[in-house]
Amino acid sequence: MLQIPLWNRLMILFLIVLGLSFAMPNFFYERVERHNDAVATMERDGIETDELLAEEALWPSYLPATLVNLGLDLRGGAHLLAEVRVEDVYVARMDALWPEVRDALRDVRAEVGTIRRIDAAPGNLQVRISQPEGMAQAVAAVRALSQPVVSLTGLAEQTLDVVGNGDVLTIALSEAEQAATNDRTMQQSIEIVRRRVDEAGTREPTIQRQGADRILIQVPGIGSAQELKDLIGTTARLTFHPVVGRAGSMDEDVDARQIVLPDLNDPNTFYILEETPVVTGDDLVDSQPSFDGNSGIPVVTFRFNPTGARAFGEYTAANVGAPFAIVLDEEVISAPVIRQAITGGSGQISGEFTVESSTELAILLRAGALPAEMTFLEERTIGPELGADSIEAGQIAAMVAFAAVLIFMVASYGLFGVFASIALVLNVGLIFGVLSLIGATLTLPGIAGIVLTIGMAVDANVLVFERIREELKTAKGPARAIELGYERALSAIIDANITTFIIATILFVLGSGPVRGFSVTLGIGIVTSVFTAIYVTRLLLIIWFERRRPKTIEV
Repeated sequence: MLQIPLWNRLMILFLIVLGLSFAMPNFFYERVERHNDAVATMERDGIETDELLAEEALWPSYLPATLVNLGLDLRGGAHLLAEVRVEDVYVARMDALWPEVRDALRDVRAEVGTIRRIDAAPGNLQVRISQPEGMAQAVAAVRALSQPVVSLTGLAEQTLDVVGNGDVLTIALSEAEQAATNDRTMQQSIEIVRRRVDEAGTREPTIQRQGADRILIQVPGIGSAQELKDLIGTTARLTFHPVVGRAGSMDEDVDARQIVLPDLNDPNTFYILEETPVVTGDDLVDSQPSFDGNSGIPVVTFRFNPTGARAFGEYTAANVGAPFAIVLDEEVISAPVIRQAITGGSGQISGEFTVESSTELAILLRAGALPAEMTFLEERTIGPELGADSIEAGQIAAMVAFAAVLIFMVASYGLFGVFASIALVLNVGLIFGVLSLIGATLTLPGIAGIVLTIGMAVDANVLVFERIREELKTAKGPARAIELGYERALSAIIDANITTFIIATILFVLGSGPVRGFSVTLGIGIVTSVFTAIYVTRLLLIIWFERRRPKTIEV
């Protein structure tokens, strides 16, 4: 008998209604987007204004408000290809290693004599000892600082290469440690770029590693590539240094382990600082824009973790009355005098900030400092007009494809073709419902995937209808012919779509960017088309058959 249980019918209707309800907000895209932005702003800032409440009221809160995110090629935005200068990290590692090397050599001073750090190539640390005959002890003492490389392939390697030549001891990162450092630097850079972009409230950015030392950054909806560079290109390395004095210029000679840095706000002022910072921004756990309680000017407040708070408190307690420099990216933001010990682990950065610049600095500090500087090799701004043209072209392609399929199905299968066309419309709605539900990003290749799905979606119906035709030729009744048609076409439908789904899965796993966008819509389209072809079209046929009870049918 041609029938579907009641619970099965209700389940099919429920899935259709659920899918279409999630697809519906995309027909009111701008209104829902403004509603979502207002809700997100109020949740983030905890402030409700009349303007935000008006924006929130644009869409009922009891309806789904999920949208298909538009990719860079549809919405417009900025594209950057950045190269991370991973070798900068080697220099920082050697500078950070120097105190340990100095202490280790001091322990064997009787054998090596006096020690002095000398100038070396970037990424190397060179130490001259006064007793070359003790070089073996010096090498052994420094090699004791080396550790096994933490990586999948470098367990037998050490982190340091230590070589003694005459009276000069040269220390550098081993090749295995350099490879591991490069990998960690790239992962950290990607994570920090992602944090900065997310903090700025942009939607669905694409941030991917490209090769050994490059990062692809695509952010839809942002005004220009320069705006994006300003957001993510700043290193934002915050350090706190003891102030030795003032210099007349950047070229002034200073003692070893001292540096000269300019004042951020006064180009004629230069500070001599201890090179080794007391605390760095790595110990920050929070940073917020604020206003000074006395002057009312914008400032940036910060809070250290327990380690940073302890170091900061100990230093300020021991140096009350001494100046202390707050340095951001090799420029002194301010050099206040320590009035009292700061033991709470929090403080504020003052300078000639505006509200916008204090907010930007707080975001950068909160997201963390980039481990190495980035060089932008490629930048491109895609205007929203181009995206609108792409959307219009995609819509036209989809409508033409849909009209062509509908005409073919109705001309070939009559009423049954109409049922298949209704299922096809529902299939497109379900695709957008699933895309909205999972928060997928729709790109131009994604639209191509949907258009392709429209053409493929009726394949299953064609198989079923042809089987029904064959069954009708053997003089079986129409109900039995329909039932046998679905039963005998099912295996062919499943096999054909499984193979295509496997291809879509491979494209998603191995592909990137546009290829993934295509594979996502193709994969979702395969699942929804099988559902609509097997269940929805069949349900429509049964409902029609139960109401009309035809003695004969023509397919």
